[in-house]
Amino acid sequence: MTDYLPEIYQHFSSRFPAVKEAFDSLGAAEHGAGPLGEKERRLVKLGIAVGAESEGAVRSHVRKLLGIGASQEEILHTIVLALTTIGFPATSAALGWAEEVLTEEGRR
Repeated sequence: MTDYLPEIYQHFSSRFPAVKEAFDSLGAAEHGAGPLGEKERRLVKLGIAVGAESEGAVRSHVRKLLGIGASQEEILHTIVLALTTIGFPATSAALGWAEEVLTEEGRR
């Protein structure tokens, strides 16, 4: 997996380093706030990104999941589970974003 940070994220981080640091601290605190393991937490975050119809977040969470060893099947199943809650158009869009990342990362 390649380290990938979108240009907009890099720009925000360099322009507002204290805010970025606080954001990272909040993220670490939320991940440590309960009993879920890393893979489960990241799959949940992917599901939230799918529900929010956030292309950037879906792509980011797919990359993070690949980085911790999640399988293509686990990633795609997480997205498909959204179908009956958010509908076909949003789910298929998220599948497309995820499949593009999987292709970029050589997983397809």
